[in-house]
Amino acid sequence: MHDHGGGPWEILLPLAGVALLMAAYLVLAARAWRRTGVRSGDRNRALSFLLGCVLLGVALLPPVASFAHHDFRGHMLQHLLIGMYAPIALVLGAPITVALRALPTVAARRLTGLLHTRLIRYLAHPVTALLLSTGTMAALYLTPLYTVATEHPVLHGIVHVHFLLSGALFAWAVAGPDPAPGRPGVPARLVVLGVAITAHAVVSQLMYGGFLVDVPVPVAQLRGAGEIMYYGGDIAELLLAAALVTTWRPARKRAVFGSLACDHIS
Repeated sequence: MHDHGGGPWEILLPLAGVALLMAAYLVLAARAWRRTGVRSGDRNRALSFLLGCVLLGVALLPPVASFAHHDFRGHMLQHLLIGMYAPIALVLGAPITVALRALPTVAARRLTGLLHTRLIRYLAHPVTALLLSTGTMAALYLTPLYTVATEHPVLHGIVHVHFLLSGALFAWAVAGPDPAPGRPGVPARLVVLGVAITAHAVVSQLMYGGFLVDVPVPVAQLRGAGEIMYYGGDIAELLLAAALVTTWRPARKRAVFGSLACDHIS
């Protein structure tokens, strides 16, 4: 593993980012609750989002961040927190719904229009989200990309941001309580989730066996990271499957975005 050298900015920058994310959600949630009242599940969703922020903080700050700089097992723990566990918790906080309820009518309608654009409909499809999250995960460990990222702190930070955003995109597309444009039915999403589970299992087993993986670390670290990916990924994907079942609303079909856009003024 390569040490990035450390410095105050490595603590202050992630801390400021997580604090800003948490504050933005709380401000929007407070405004939404003033406008429409506190509804069933609002507090649980807020707690879920705050939990996601806490998980991000745990991943990006010592001791986990320090462990990740020196040991590939720490990197894998950090990767799971940033790319799987934190995104699930953040998405279950329903940030889009909170924003639509909190924003003024014109801004809410603009956000609704943005969500209906062709680009967002493409990105929000579970297959696209799968390729951006799980596909790039395989590329990171099966190509020299991991080594390059560890040698360049800026690229390493970009990799973190990518896995956070792609993980959130996948969680939203598969099981988010927020409506997603063009989202297929539950059976199709379960198939995509099954593919993700299989892909994680294959990469983790290749890592444990030292096959095709381009990560120059000691064998003990490689095997330990493979075990963390295998078992930790399984737990995260079971949580996502549970979220898919619990957030499934068969009656919520089309025009839900429009109703949400105007909901905050009712």
